[in-house]
Amino acid sequence: MTKQKRIALIALGVVVLGGFVTLSALKRRQPATAVRLEKVGRRDLTSIVTASGQLEPKTKVDVSSDITGRIVALPYREGATVNRGDVVVRIDPAQYQAGVEQAQAGLASAQANVQQAQANLDQAQRAYVRLRDLHTQNAQLVTQEALEQAQTQQTVTAANLVAAQRQVDQASATLHQAQDALEKTTIHAPMTGKITRLAVEEGEVAVPGTFSRETGLLMTISDLSVIQVTVKVDETDVVKIRMGDSAEVSIDAFPDTVFTGRVTKISNSSITGETTTTATTTQDQAVDYDVEVTLDHPPAGVRPDLSATARIVTDVRKHALAVPIIALAVRPASDTLVDTTAAHRAAHPGGAQAQTPRPTADTSGRAGAAKEVEGVFVEDTTTQLVHFRPVKVGITGDEYFEVLDGLTEGQTIVSGPYQAVRDMHNNARVKPMPKAAGPTGAMPAATP
Repeated sequence: MTKQKRIALIALGVVVLGGFVTLSALKRRQPATAVRLEKVGRRDLTSIVTASGQLEPKTKVDVSSDITGRIVALPYREGATVNRGDVVVRIDPAQYQAGVEQAQAGLASAQANVQQAQANLDQAQRAYVRLRDLHTQNAQLVTQEALEQAQTQQTVTAANLVAAQRQVDQASATLHQAQDALEKTTIHAPMTGKITRLAVEEGEVAVPGTFSRETGLLMTISDLSVIQVTVKVDETDVVKIRMGDSAEVSIDAFPDTVFTGRVTKISNSSITGETTTTATTTQDQAVDYDVEVTLDHPPAGVRPDLSATARIVTDVRKHALAVPIIALAVRPASDTLVDTTAAHRAAHPGGAQAQTPRPTADTSGRAGAAKEVEGVFVEDTTTQLVHFRPVKVGITGDEYFEVLDGLTEGQTIVSGPYQAVRDMHNNARVKPMPKAAGPTGAMPAATP
């Protein structure tokens, strides 16, 4: 190699080395992002499912009529309290009274026919016996044909008597049916409670609700001593709820009071919502489930269908390691670097390797797409650089996630603002956000 080539190679090495030094210096001088920093601590967490619905009495009865007729009396108005057996509706009984009288006449006629058939049978039996005796004494006096005719007449009259007796039974059943219809012109309260809905007025025609429940509804009687709120819970949350879970219920009509209750029913069948349709696509239907929460002490003056919101407690963690919800970020697994910083060595004493990122489901729907992991940005206090650390989270509180793996108590993480966490990347330089510049309602410091 000539002297000129050696000089050229040395010069090139100097230039490359200078470039690396310059880039390193530029990196060290990169502007620091102002963020909120918070030490990982322990907290009491409560996982809550919030859902809205309406108040309903646990027991209510829709009263309807079994017959058709004009309503002539409504002794009680809406809001009145009735006892079991009280008369709540009277229907004009005229046509049904006439039906009873007609049935009674038919029964009397059938009974008279029985008496006539019995008399005919007695006469036929006597005639047969007489002819039989004569034929026995002298076969020349009564022919065999005459004897057979007398016997046949006896059989026919006996059958007529049985038929008449069956007509009596039929007439008696018709009378019972007419009497039952007449009794149904007076409707009694099936239970003790309050009339929470009165759907008719005097003079209207009551019709049976055979084909339409709403058409045949006369009134609704409710037992308001036991009140429950039926809320619609999303399919992603209903699996967290268990029978007996405690709940706090806020009723819009009683804004200054929070009521307590328990989950007493979880529907097994879903309530499918409406499909959202756009010009080009049709979105999937929302799937909800009915969950009933029975109030421990319902307020006085409560009414059905009042709007309410239930906060159902599904899980509680005492003194759990936690990070703010806003601090959790999602990054592609390929962007997660092996962390060998002092912060990682503090989290994993003894030189343990960085935790393997926890992959999640492929969110792109394409084969080979990058998987994503959940994690937080941990600050290296010596360099003021942050590194993305995958974490495994547990239950969700109002403002914090439970941390099951990936962090240790006392580490410093980026806890906001939201936009800064969203745009942050590995090895970003950060600085504490001045307290005066911090947003109102910042999350409180962790409890020791």
